[in-house]
Amino acid sequence: MKRTIAVLLAVAVLALFSAAPCAAAATWNANSVWPPNNHHTIGMQEFAAKVKAATNGELEIVVNAGGALGYKGPELLKAVRDGLVPLSDMLISGVAGDEKTFQIVTLPFLVEDFQQARLLLDTARPYFDKLAAKWGQKILYIAPWPGAGLWAKRKIVSVEQMAGLKTRTYDKNGALVVEAVGGTPYALPFSEVYSSLATGLIDSVITSTPTGVDGKFWEVLNYYHPLNITIATDMVNVNLRAFQKLDKQTQDTLVRLGKEMEDIMWEKVARLDKEKEAICNENGIETVPPSKALLEDLKRVTEGIRADWLEDAPPMAQKIYAEFLQKVQ
Repeated sequence: MKRTIAVLLAVAVLALFSAAPCAAAATWNANSVWPPNNHHTIGMQEFAAKVKAATNGELEIVVNAGGALGYKGPELLKAVRDGLVPLSDMLISGVAGDEKTFQIVTLPFLVEDFQQARLLLDTARPYFDKLAAKWGQKILYIAPWPGAGLWAKRKIVSVEQMAGLKTRTYDKNGALVVEAVGGTPYALPFSEVYSSLATGLIDSVITSTPTGVDGKFWEVLNYYHPLNITIATDMVNVNLRAFQKLDKQTQDTLVRLGKEMEDIMWEKVARLDKEKEAICNENGIETVPPSKALLEDLKRVTEGIRADWLEDAPPMAQKIYAEFLQKVQ
C-alpha cells in the first residue's frame, strides 16, 4: 500500500513539473535608445519573438525601449563590449567617435537611394564585422533609417536656390552641406523646430519623412525634397562572450534570424518612408523630386566634405569607399 502511494506521489510530482512552463535557459536584457513605437524598437521586438519561438524559449530577449537601461547611444560600443548590456541596437554613425570607419555610412550624397545604401552596407559589412569583433561583439543585423530630405517653405530645383536657406540640421554633416550650398545651419532640438519655423527663425529642415509627420510640417512648410542627403543605419550587436556561451545550434539560429531580420527591415523602412511621405502629401506638402542635374550639382559642391573625411580616414574606411565607388560607377 505504502509503495503504491509512493509511486502515485512520484507520478504526480513528475506531472506537475512537466506541466510547469520551462524557464528560459538564457535571458538577455536588450537595449534600445529609441521610443517603443519607433520602427527600430519594433524590429528588435519582432526579432526577439522570432528567437524565442525558434529556440523553444531557451533564449529569451527582453527589449527595453526608450533608453530605459540608462544608455544614450554614443557609449554603446563600450557598453556591449564590457557586457553591461548583452545586446543593443546602436546608430552606426553615433558610435563613430570610437571607430571613425563607421562615419562612412552618413557621408553626404555618397549614396542616392536605399538600393545604394544597402550596397554600401553590404560592401562594408566584412570590415564592420572585424571592427565589431575588435570591440568584443558580433553584428546580428543592420537596418536603415529613411533618407534625410530637405523640407522648405519654397520650392528648390537648383543648388543656387538653396543659397540663403536657414536650415535646422541634426548633425555635423548636415551643417556642412548647408554651408556648402550657401545656407546657414541651425542646431536646434526637435522640440524647438515647429516654433522656429512658425516665427521665421528658420525656413527649412533636414530630416526624414517620419519626422515630417511627427512635426506636422504641413502646418508651417510647403515642400519636401527627397534628396537622400544621408541614409543613416542602425546595427544590432551582441556581446561576443554572451554569444559564445550559447550552444552551436542557438548561435546558428541567431545568425540566421539576423539575416532574415535585416531583409525584413530594409523592405519595411523603404515602405515606411513612402507611407509617411503620403501622409504629408495628403495634408498639403508637395513632394518635389530632384532632377538628375540637381543631384549631380549637390554631389559636386559637397565633394570637399567627402574628400576631407577621406583624407583622414583609416585605411579600412578608404578601402570600403573605393570598393563602393567601383561598384556604382
